[in-house]
Order: sequence, then C-alpha cells, then structure tokens
Amino acid sequence: MSPDEARSKVLAALTSIAPEADPAQIKPRVNLRDQLDIDSMDFLNFALALHKEFGVDIPERDYPKLATLDGCVDYLCRSDPAS
Repeated sequence: MSPDEARSKVLAALTSIAPEADPAQIKPRVNLRDQLDIDSMDFLNFALALHKEFGVDIPERDYPKLATLDGCVDYLCRSDPAS
C-alpha cells in the first residue's frame, strides 16, 4: 500500500470518529487528539477503525505511534501484510 492510499484511509477513519473534522486542515505532524479535540475513547475507536480497515493488529503499546497523521501512515505502511 502506498503512503497516499494509507493517508486517505486514515483520514476516512478520522472523519468517521470526528465528523466535524476537515481532512484538509489536519496537520501531518501535530497530535491528532489535540487538533481534533477527541478524548481517549474516541482515540480507541479510531485505533479500532484502523484495525478493521487495514487488517493490522495494533497493540496498545503502539498507540503512541498513531498520535499524528504521519505517524499513522508510517506505522500502517510498515505493518502492511501486502508489503
């Protein structure tokens, strides 16, 4: 999976959790929880949405790697079973 494909899917997952979010305004290196004002349950739902969309197990210890958009893309591209 290309980084652009991963980014598109991550943004879709984010907007499903925070529908008021404008994907074009999300800064790639800024903490997502701070940008979108989401709480820990929303973040957990986001991690679960990524798991479902990408088919990748995401252990809780790896959640900090998902803190930013770039972090999500990097993590998911490295974890892609098709790579």
